[in-house]
Amino acid sequence: MRKTALLAAAFSTLALPAFAADLPGKGITVKPIQSTISEETFQTLLVSRALEKLGYTVDEPGEVDYNVGYTSLAAGDATFTAVNWQPLHDDMYKAAGGDAKFSRQGTYVQGAAQGYLIDKKTAEKYHITRIDQLKDPELAKLFDSNNDGKADLTGCTPGWGCEAVINHQIKAYGLSNTVEHNQGNYSAMIADTISRFKEGKPILYYTWTPYWVSDKLVPGRDVVWLQVPFSAMPGEQKALDTKLPNGANYGFPVNSMHIVANKAWAEKNPAAAKLFAEMKLPLADINAQNARMQQGQSSEADINAQVNGWIKAHQAQFDGWINDALAAAK
Repeated sequence: MRKTALLAAAFSTLALPAFAADLPGKGITVKPIQSTISEETFQTLLVSRALEKLGYTVDEPGEVDYNVGYTSLAAGDATFTAVNWQPLHDDMYKAAGGDAKFSRQGTYVQGAAQGYLIDKKTAEKYHITRIDQLKDPELAKLFDSNNDGKADLTGCTPGWGCEAVINHQIKAYGLSNTVEHNQGNYSAMIADTISRFKEGKPILYYTWTPYWVSDKLVPGRDVVWLQVPFSAMPGEQKALDTKLPNGANYGFPVNSMHIVANKAWAEKNPAAAKLFAEMKLPLADINAQNARMQQGQSSEADINAQVNGWIKAHQAQFDGWINDALAAAK
C-alpha cells in the first residue's frame, strides 16, 4: 500500500507542470503574426500550441504584410512571428531595428529554396537552361501571355521581399526589355500559370519551398529550374554568393526560417525564448501539410487537426521542448 502511495505521489509530481498554477506564461497574452499566406498558419499554430502548454494565452495569428509585421514586433504591438526568412527578409528586419529590437535564436526551418522555373517541354525544345537566355526576344515571346512581346514572369506579391530580388535581377541580367515581372496576388497568378501549363502552353514563374506549387508542377517531371549567369542580390544581401557547392546558381541563396520575437518581451519571458530557440520543423512536413490544404483540407478546423496530428506524431520531441522551456524559467 505504501509503495502504491509513493508511486502515485511520484506520478503527481511528474505531471505537475501541466496543471500547475504557476506556469511561466500564466496571465500573459501572446500576439502572433504572419503574412496573408494561409499556408504559414500551420507553422505559426505549432508555436502557439507549445506556448499554451507553458501557460500563455495565445491569440489567433494576425495577418499583416511582412514589413508591417516587423514594425509591429519592434514596437511591441505583436509578440512573435514564425516566418522570418533569412536572408530574404534581412532588409526589412534591419529597417525595423534589427538585433536591437528582435530576439532571433535557433533555426526553425532549414533548406527553403527559391527561384525561376519554366515548363520542361519548352526548356528541352529550345535548350533553355538560364534565365538570361530570355534576352533573346524570340525566346522571350514564347512566354508572352498578353501579346505585348515580352515574357510574362509570374512573380512575387509586393511586400514579400522576393519582389525586390526579382526586380533587381531583371535589371542585372539585362532582361528589362524582354521580361515583364507580373506582381499581384500570387495565389491567383500561379493558378492561372498552372492552367496555362495544363493547356500545353509555355510557362515562366517564380516560386519557393516549402509551398504546394512544387507538388503540382514537379521539378524534373513537369518543369525545370533556371540558373542565373551570376549572383545579383539587392540591399543587405548584395554580397551574397548564390552559387551552390556543385557550381549551379539558381539566383537565390538557400534560406532558413526563424521564430523572431520582440526582444524586450523575450528577455522577460525566458521560457518562451528557450522554446523559440529550440523548436524545429522539417521542411518536408510543411510541404506535406501545404499539399493537404491545396487538396481541400484548408479550413480552420482542418489546420488545427493537422497541427494536433503533428504534435501527436512527434510527442516526445514536443514534450522535450516544453520541459526545456520550463527549466529555463526557473
